[in-house]
Amino acid sequence: MGVICPECLGQAQARAPRVGRQALGGKANQTPVVTYSLIGITFFFYVLQLLPGIDATSFLAYAPLYSYGEYNAIGAPYEPWRMITSVFAHSTGFIFHILLNMYTLWVFGQMLERLLGRGRFLTLYLASGLAGSLGVMFWAPHNTFVVGASGAIFGLLGAFLVIQRKLGGETTQLLVLVGINLVIGFLPGMSISWQAHLGGLLGGALLGLIFVQTRKPSQQKLQLALISLTVAVFVGLALSHAPMFVAG
Repeated sequence: MGVICPECLGQAQARAPRVGRQALGGKANQTPVVTYSLIGITFFFYVLQLLPGIDATSFLAYAPLYSYGEYNAIGAPYEPWRMITSVFAHSTGFIFHILLNMYTLWVFGQMLERLLGRGRFLTLYLASGLAGSLGVMFWAPHNTFVVGASGAIFGLLGAFLVIQRKLGGETTQLLVLVGINLVIGFLPGMSISWQAHLGGLLGGALLGLIFVQTRKPSQQKLQLALISLTVAVFVGLALSHAPMFVAG
């Protein structure tokens, strides 16, 4: 995330569709344990990144090079798990990177976890983070190194936008916020990965559409099948350039 509008976030929180909570499988009064845990885990890794002599960032960051293994130009190892670990790492030279992302996660995570339930929300967050890394893999130069939860955060925003619109909520302020942050990612010199933003946004919007379109109790098996298929496609795309699938 590049820009945070507390007023926009506050309005989105106040206008969250109350009728959707039970319909989407969540519980309005449940403690958002997953949201708090994700924030805690992210700060834990941030502390590791700051410790001298560990160089944790180099083990967590992602670049498309790590999706190609021995077939890339410099012989970087094949380490596809970085597409997820990079979501929990942040820039150590700009503390607002992690603070802005975690503030947005705190606001939207609580809402979405209560709307969707813990399992669906965790799936949304991790799958959106993977979708953000897929955006980097397919659209960024191979030597582009990225860290940050922005892909996952944009996935939450995309899902929330879709759910809000389908359930009759107000989305204008949120659309403006998302639009501003997407545009900022394209500005030269900003060091922001628009590829991760766009990939996460599209992935989260797709999952949000599935959640809201299959929210009836009689559609739960269909929802599980569609979510499983979507995640499987994301994982398949992430592994599509594995050395075992590429001719030597």
